[in-house]
Amino acid sequence: MSLKFFDKLSQNFIELLNDKDDYNVIIEIENKEKSFTAHSNILKYRSPYFRKELENIQPNENNIKTIIKSSVSAQIFDVILKYIYGGIVNLENAETRFIFDLMLAANEFELKELMNKLEILLIDTKASWLKTYFSLIYRTIFNENNFKNLENYCNDIIAKHPKIIFDSLDFTSLPVSALVSLLKLDNLKIEEVKIWDYVIKWGIAQNSTLPTNLEEWSKENFLTLKTTLQQCLPLVRYFHISSTEIFDKIRPYKKLLDKQLWLDINQHMIAPDRPVKSIILPARSTLVTELPPRAEESKEPFSTIIYEEHVAEISSWIDRKTTTYSATNIPYKFELILSGTRNGFVPETFWNICHGHAETVVVIKVKGTDEILGGYNPLTCDNSYFDGKWMETKDSFIFSLKNGNIQNSILSRVQNINYAIRNAPKYYQNRFGPRFGDIFLYSEKSDFTLDNQNQYSVTSKDYEKPIRTSSSDYFSIVNYEVFKIVRKS
Repeated sequence: MSLKFFDKLSQNFIELLNDKDDYNVIIEIENKEKSFTAHSNILKYRSPYFRKELENIQPNENNIKTIIKSSVSAQIFDVILKYIYGGIVNLENAETRFIFDLMLAANEFELKELMNKLEILLIDTKASWLKTYFSLIYRTIFNENNFKNLENYCNDIIAKHPKIIFDSLDFTSLPVSALVSLLKLDNLKIEEVKIWDYVIKWGIAQNSTLPTNLEEWSKENFLTLKTTLQQCLPLVRYFHISSTEIFDKIRPYKKLLDKQLWLDINQHMIAPDRPVKSIILPARSTLVTELPPRAEESKEPFSTIIYEEHVAEISSWIDRKTTTYSATNIPYKFELILSGTRNGFVPETFWNICHGHAETVVVIKVKGTDEILGGYNPLTCDNSYFDGKWMETKDSFIFSLKNGNIQNSILSRVQNINYAIRNAPKYYQNRFGPRFGDIFLYSEKSDFTLDNQNQYSVTSKDYEKPIRTSSSDYFSIVNYEVFKIVRKS
């Protein structure tokens, strides 16, 4: 017979953490702005990550070792540390994005028990959120490559509804491991020739220097693409593509294929019953179905750029709160009135759609980064000024939001209230979009995504502090959205 007293033991260790008795480790996070104290023996025996870290760090004169960790927030690390000491994780009222980020942190600190529990929790109780932010989830889990339950969960969805990922705006940003995982699916309901097209599209996107005209490609260009796709090419089911499609789609890229495979493909087209030397993978299911609406979702997600957690944060900034609203008590509804991917990126579209709307938020997804930039305009958007006009307000602000590798949001309130918001003149509305001080959308080609002319001056004094760290004042975008802010009744 054994007597177990884990609850009391857990409580004692939490008290040890809170009392900070005899600590010999300091963990600095958030660019050294926040620090936690801990005990090396507990860290080492609970986490393989900390064991390896501590072995490689020399103590100071007080025999204290310092670990610097910038990739995790203070709120997340506080939960991690309490789990390490007490085996307790309190997720009451936790937002889904917080649970997801906690799972990523548990993986980083090699806390497999916690990571697996959170992974299953998301699948079992947060399916709606996972599907709403599917592309983000899918890219992230394959970058980490340890979330097999989520990988299987996502692949089951994609097998039935491939458009959810193949037709997404950021398909080409998928890690190769994710694409390989998809290509291995025997039940992927999409025509094989379309899979080939997607593979080529993805491979070319990884090599921006390849000529746009295939006829101009050199032997080295084909070799570059072949090297990029070396894990993908063997997984295409070539022998289940029609002869016409082979001729139209595969033949232009035949230099990507091994010589024997191309010979076997040609033989199979002429004499399909004869044996070939190459491996013939089984045909996939080709019945393509549309993703059915979920019972709790009668319409599309409110945004392809921001999440409810972002809405809560922006809402708290609008109300000048010192703490962020939770997702369950956000006082505002964000009504999407313009989306670049839906309405187009012509500058005049912004002025035509947003004219007359007051209290709007603009969010911008920067191309090639995880950055989400934006601004809040409490005034009315007006396209009627012939010479344009700077609008005065003390309530506008600009921001960058936590997303991907961006660990913390940044709020920057207006400082020079005379140059808070700019309504562009009539004759420039074919080039200028929304403008907050020195951050604005601009295009010489009348399409915000076609040239690298959108601007933000890091040295601007119109707003309190910089929201970008890039040395360049110019950036390109993949999408932008405008929301009308409506207070809930």
